[in-house]
Amino acid sequence: MKVTVRGDEVEYFERQHAGMAETESELLVPTVQHWVETPEVLAVKNKIAAWLSLGYPVHLIGPTGCGKTAVALMAAKEIGQPTVWINGDASTTTTDLVGGYSQMEQETIRDKYVHNVFKDKEILRADWVDNPLTTACKQGCTFIYNEFSRALPSANNVLLSVFQEGILELPTQSGSDRYVKVHPNFRAIFTSNSVEYAGVHRPQDALLDRMVGVYMDFYGPETEATIVGSNTSLSETDATRVVKIIRLIRNKMPDGAKPGTRAAIMVGQAYSALKNPSDKELEGICADVISSKTKSIEDRDNRFKTVRDAVKAAS
Repeated sequence: MKVTVRGDEVEYFERQHAGMAETESELLVPTVQHWVETPEVLAVKNKIAAWLSLGYPVHLIGPTGCGKTAVALMAAKEIGQPTVWINGDASTTTTDLVGGYSQMEQETIRDKYVHNVFKDKEILRADWVDNPLTTACKQGCTFIYNEFSRALPSANNVLLSVFQEGILELPTQSGSDRYVKVHPNFRAIFTSNSVEYAGVHRPQDALLDRMVGVYMDFYGPETEATIVGSNTSLSETDATRVVKIIRLIRNKMPDGAKPGTRAAIMVGQAYSALKNPSDKELEGICADVISSKTKSIEDRDNRFKTVRDAVKAAS
């Protein structure tokens, strides 16, 4: 994204920036709990930061549960400006991104200036409310679009002019209010699962051509064990064992069903609550965590066998 700020545009951006403090106080953005920054994690975060510093939108792509959202939030936080957030899904529309009219206000004025002469005047006012993309473009925020590829491509067409011409078009507005100059501090991070996942749509090539794609995979065993340990009360030994079990299961599962680091944290928290469960109990914990994506009784039984073999191998 290339935005050139001329002298006559400085005042425009200053006016937009004036509302940033109020906007920041009203934003509801997820926070990362128990952030872990190993060299492996830092390398990914630094790569994102490097592209953002050049003004390019970054598209994080990888399997579910590999830490895309967490690293996106932390990279945005370190920019040092407010962050706005939206989650994409099949029902997301352009209005969800840019905003729309929230209500119509009607006002009636009665003129009694001349005796026995009444003049009524009705005024209709439409209140426009900015949504996350418009707020970010106007005020120079970092825009995080989580689950970007779960939204229908048609909802995201509005982004093309943002990244190409530095202009956001508000489709339902008119006149000079229809176009918003993108603030030079505007940055964007997108997160997506791979196209093989259910409910995922491939974004249009014209939009992908304007982004930098950063592919992520599951972190290595040491980083995963550190993350699990920081999110639970497990010892280093127990956290390492939980991660080993999950990774053994992951290697046996098809894409789209592989348990991620989030699953390892869930197992670790249940492990902590039971305080050194037996292998049989640990098998039950792991089976519960990975059973949400089973397709049939046969599939469930095969996964249970995979769990039993993994727990035994990690003993």
